[in-house]
Amino acid sequence: MNRRHQLGALIAAVAVVALGSLCLFAVDAAQYVVVTDFGKPVRVIAEPGLRAKFPYQSVHAFDRRLFQYSRPASEFLSLEKTPVVASSTIIWRIADPQRFFETVFDRAGAESRLGDILFAELGAAIGQNPLTSFITLDPTAYRADAVIAEVTRKCREAALRDYGIAVVDVQLQNLDFPKQNRERLYARMRSERGRLSMRYRSEGEEVGLNTRAVAEEEKARILSRAIETSQQYRGQGEGEARIYANVLGADPAFYRFLRTMEASRAFIQKGTTMVLPADSELFGVLFDADYYNHAAAPRSAAWNGIRTTQEGNAQP
Repeated sequence: MNRRHQLGALIAAVAVVALGSLCLFAVDAAQYVVVTDFGKPVRVIAEPGLRAKFPYQSVHAFDRRLFQYSRPASEFLSLEKTPVVASSTIIWRIADPQRFFETVFDRAGAESRLGDILFAELGAAIGQNPLTSFITLDPTAYRADAVIAEVTRKCREAALRDYGIAVVDVQLQNLDFPKQNRERLYARMRSERGRLSMRYRSEGEEVGLNTRAVAEEEKARILSRAIETSQQYRGQGEGEARIYANVLGADPAFYRFLRTMEASRAFIQKGTTMVLPADSELFGVLFDADYYNHAAAPRSAAWNGIRTTQEGNAQP
């Protein structure tokens, strides 16, 4: 009996374990689980933990983390019919597990559908925009970011509506010319750059000539005013010099006296001790009253003569 009981207990334990494996399952934190009845989804589980099901039901687990899919490079035509080769990357995750299970079923199917959507939207975007939207030296003409943002929006709407996939981001990995067309396109680009450089150079030379002409004109005007002003001052100076010469010519002795006084003020400072010969004119100015009177008398006569002349000239 003991053996029978032990065998029965063992069989019961095996049956419980088998039944438990058929009815219980665990949901990971990084997974969605779809429970199906003979292939038909009946329940979606997003919270982690231990769950139960009927033995005849099946469990399908899907990773809920982000995926990256890089589509191979494809050739497109820009708005001006220039061939380009573009490659892009799409970042996605599962948003609706049931819809995902019913339409694409697994990651391979999802990336195949996403590749088709991305190819169609990227080709349409490149075909509706000129090449300068993607390759240019003008910041105002570059709008690749806006174009890719619009591609992302359209891919997101289509993927979520049709396949339960949330498109997180679309990135343009590379945009180049086909190998067989690169040399011709690069030659055309060099020619265009050459024409632009020649135009900028000619415009710069024209601006330089205009600037130099204006500067030369201003220079001539300034020099003319300077010469005119200098001639006026020279005329005034010559007139004053003529008057001064006439006055000095009328009394040379008085002129000598003034120059001697100016010289004495220039080099004789307070507290200066001087040793002069007895016949020095400076010595005579300082100490000889007759010298001063002799020099002052002609000065008065000369001054009176000049004043008389001026008064005579003032008469009608």
